[in-house]
Amino acid sequence: MRQMIIFLLFSLLVMFFLSGCHSNSNNTNVDLFQYKGSYVGDNSAVVNSVIHLEGAKHFSGLELKTKEEPYGIIVNYDWMESELNDKETAITNASYLFTLIQNVDWITFHFEMVDGMEEYKISREKLQAWYGIELKEIDNENKLKELIQESLEDDKKINQLLN
Repeated sequence: MRQMIIFLLFSLLVMFFLSGCHSNSNNTNVDLFQYKGSYVGDNSAVVNSVIHLEGAKHFSGLELKTKEEPYGIIVNYDWMESELNDKETAITNASYLFTLIQNVDWITFHFEMVDGMEEYKISREKLQAWYGIELKEIDNENKLKELIQESLEDDKKINQLLN
């Protein structure tokens, strides 16, 4: 009887482990561009985009500002360890959201930090001028990643955008 209970417990443990591994592998292969062309009022598309972007494990909520133009999104992150750069995370995530969501005009990021709160407000107009490209023209993730990587190499340029 005891061997049977141990076998059942071991089997359950293996099933939980395999189930956990399976669900993690699905999250890393999400095609964010399936949300391209969505609107800021589409809560599901916005949330599903944000939870697959940089810093997602620190995502604590968002607000959609859709009552009057210009439309916006406020994205909140809880305390972030030093593993992520809040400025780079804000620029990267804004780049994705402006590319995917056609009618969002501004995004504010709130990062809860050890020594207080950091806030970055980025407008579509300012980010597109910074890149020198219309973000809605980007049609795949590889092009967007390349654009972001090239632009994040210059700290002075990053500070210029966020100040």
